[in-house]
Amino acid sequence: MRRTTDSLLQPSDEVAEALDSGAPVVALESTIISHGLPRPRNLEVARELEEIVRREGAVPATIAVLDGVARIGLDEASLERVAMEPGLRKLSQRDLPLAAALKVSGATTVAATSFLAARAGIRLFATGGLGGVHRGWTDDQDESADLDTLSRTRVTVVCAGVKSILDVPATLQRLETRGVTVAGYRTDEFPGFYLRSSGRPVEWRIETPEEAAAVMRGQDAFGGQETALIVANPIPEDQQLDPALHDRVLAEALATAEREGVTGQAITPFLLGYLVRGTGGASLEANLAAVRGNVALAARIALAWSRS
Repeated sequence: MRRTTDSLLQPSDEVAEALDSGAPVVALESTIISHGLPRPRNLEVARELEEIVRREGAVPATIAVLDGVARIGLDEASLERVAMEPGLRKLSQRDLPLAAALKVSGATTVAATSFLAARAGIRLFATGGLGGVHRGWTDDQDESADLDTLSRTRVTVVCAGVKSILDVPATLQRLETRGVTVAGYRTDEFPGFYLRSSGRPVEWRIETPEEAAAVMRGQDAFGGQETALIVANPIPEDQQLDPALHDRVLAEALATAEREGVTGQAITPFLLGYLVRGTGGASLEANLAAVRGNVALAARIALAWSRS
């Protein structure tokens, strides 16, 4: 396993030791900490997610860019900085060279976290939901950078599908076109982020972390394009957002966004924020339930991968 040791990519001592010894490591994004949750709960959740990884027997590697340097694994002071520092930028993969040159600090999106994890030699990454093709794509061609990065990055992403505010069928089609492997974890239906099911089928199903690790070995054995593996892990049924409430509030949010002319990069935070308010915080709790389950599963897969 090859790791980058460039001065712009710095694993923590704990992460570096784990990678050198072949111990299981799970990458965690930092955008959910800095932009996805209110203070001080964001710091509590950041600590909780790292603790879930440790309980499962793996090493957490929360990723962020601090003063232009990509940090792969954060100490307590750095974690607090990501959670509490005002004005922290949100960095996608394309932003990383600019952040490095200008010595900017920022939280990493799914695209940036996937890229940096793979560069550091980390194969497992856990998140909530992926970005994808936005509704109304035929008019503005708005598509998340997550899809492009995952089509050329050898990383396994455990997620609860894609954000339900997106065009899920179109996103699945794009993943297929770009050659990204998708498997449902103990499900035949693609998860719907806040909801257990998006209503769309998933063609492949796996049952155990060991099967996920076997798929990863197959990717490496066949070679070819360095694409990702998406392990789509549905939220537990008793923790999902009420489907009727979800559909009603999302319809209201979409109508409001159109009426107010909200487009481009502003649309995702607008819709997610509307869902939080419109559901009385229930969508946020469902999001966190999904993330917790994904983090635990990613750690189990990392364990199986380290033993293979």
